[in-house]
Amino acid sequence: MSEHIQVVGAAILDSLELPARLLVARRTAPEQFAGLWEFPGGKVDAGEECEAALHRELKEELGVTALLGPELVSEGPAGWRLNHRASMRVWLAEITDGVPQPLEDHDELRWVDLSDGQAVLGLPWIPADFPIVQALLHSLSAHVLRSGTP
Repeated sequence: MSEHIQVVGAAILDSLELPARLLVARRTAPEQFAGLWEFPGGKVDAGEECEAALHRELKEELGVTALLGPELVSEGPAGWRLNHRASMRVWLAEITDGVPQPLEDHDELRWVDLSDGQAVLGLPWIPADFPIVQALLHSLSAHVLRSGTP
């Protein structure tokens, strides 16, 4: 049996306090995912902590530094199942330094308006990321209800 692959991703928001937009990234490879949207991030290296890996990946892929917020609640301790070998943990994040650019693995970045859930869900997401997007929107709407922000 092959070893489990831990992946980390960031749901980059324009603000952790009052999120209005989400940054999404369009894949260029592998072929089956080219043109599909995802959360920026990547694989955790051996001996690397998940949060450190996410900071490294955001610097490599987007050229940014980010403040990590809470982890998005997932279906298990290893995160969201991507396939039979890999799972992804996702953190809310806010850029603190740099302007995001598609430096690696992506050909386009886009800020999407979170108030239009159908537009967010209507993007062609990598299939394994779609339930994560749904959970993110649900989590953010619950946060707005709790905070009393319209």
